[in-house]
Amino acid sequence: MNNPFEVLGLKGWAGPDEIRSAYRTLARQCHPDMIQDPAEKEAAQRRMVALNLAYEEALRLASPRTGSVTPELSSAEAVLMAQRAMARDNPEGALRSLVRCEKRDGEWYYMQGKVLMAMDEYDSAHQSFREAVRLDPDNNVFRAGALAAAVAQQKEQRLPGKMKKVFRNIAKKF
Repeated sequence: MNNPFEVLGLKGWAGPDEIRSAYRTLARQCHPDMIQDPAEKEAAQRRMVALNLAYEEALRLASPRTGSVTPELSSAEAVLMAQRAMARDNPEGALRSLVRCEKRDGEWYYMQGKVLMAMDEYDSAHQSFREAVRLDPDNNVFRAGALAAAVAQQKEQRLPGKMKKVFRNIAKKF
């Protein structure tokens, strides 16, 4: 993830009030409900997810440990919550659950990869799967995830993959 303060357009370490103000300003500018064009709306949704994650992370970093905004989860708890969100077809919620975990293990990175695959973020998914493999090189499930993401990356770069994405976006509109 990028530096959350940079995503919010802040220089250095800002306080909670500055973070909230920057978040509100950016959220008003790029909220997907304010956009009519389907292609622009999808890009705005991705931007809003990144903005929400940066906001939560920046507040967590700016808050004292005893008064953190969201309680820290163990890796197993975060993965379980993410699995539940994915079962409800809510990848954004799954990503928010995962962000609440500070100590990340191979299972955590694998779940993040699965969530990013569901969001068609194949490059980021591949990086997550590779980190899971780095942490547990003998886990073939993690390796299969990395391979699936690499294949999806390649398919997306070809013309049929690009066309499929366009049709998928059109189908979401209806």
